[in-house]
Amino acid sequence: MVNEKNFLENARAYDAWFDKHALEFKLELQAIRTLLPQTGNGIEIGVGTGRFAAAFDIKTGVEPVTAMGAIATTRGIKVITGKAEVLPFGNNKYDYALMVTTDCFLDSMETAHREVFRILKSGGCFINAFIDRESALGKKYSGKKNVSKYYQGAKFHRPEEIYDSLKDAGFQNFEFSQALLPADLSPGEQPVVKKGYGEGSFVVIRAVKFDSRRLV
Repeated sequence: MVNEKNFLENARAYDAWFDKHALEFKLELQAIRTLLPQTGNGIEIGVGTGRFAAAFDIKTGVEPVTAMGAIATTRGIKVITGKAEVLPFGNNKYDYALMVTTDCFLDSMETAHREVFRILKSGGCFINAFIDRESALGKKYSGKKNVSKYYQGAKFHRPEEIYDSLKDAGFQNFEFSQALLPADLSPGEQPVVKKGYGEGSFVVIRAVKFDSRRLV
């Protein structure tokens, strides 16, 4: 994982970002909610301090940084120490998996996507939310990643890169949602969540796992 030491030392400061940027957090939740299943056994991978898992009533999360996971446990989440590239679960276990702004910290996005595919049941879905590298925020964070406490060494992605990796992992039936955050807007424009991608900094992809043996 990129920059694990800084997350360990600054977990509470990271968590406080969501209180200081309540509008952005609200829009991100809304964008995810448009594609997140309403029922089923779910897990968040890279659960962090548990802000998203708690908001969506996801009871289990995987997190490599102990200080982050400790905060998530205070939100009622069972945190399992681990990394996305080597998920500590058997095959076909979960109905859905959520990952939020974790792609840029992965050692191998392709390996992580294959692992998510493995742990999902047939028909299960993966909801992957991230900052578009070519968006206003993506360019801002990329420009500051050498001095940022959190984004040192981070690798941001374009939606097409995430799509290609998920497709290579075996996922199908893609849907997109995006949040146009304040950074994306001209004066007088209002933040909004809408389908697709290419306008908003915060993008969500939903992809489905199908068991090919049942399609023959």
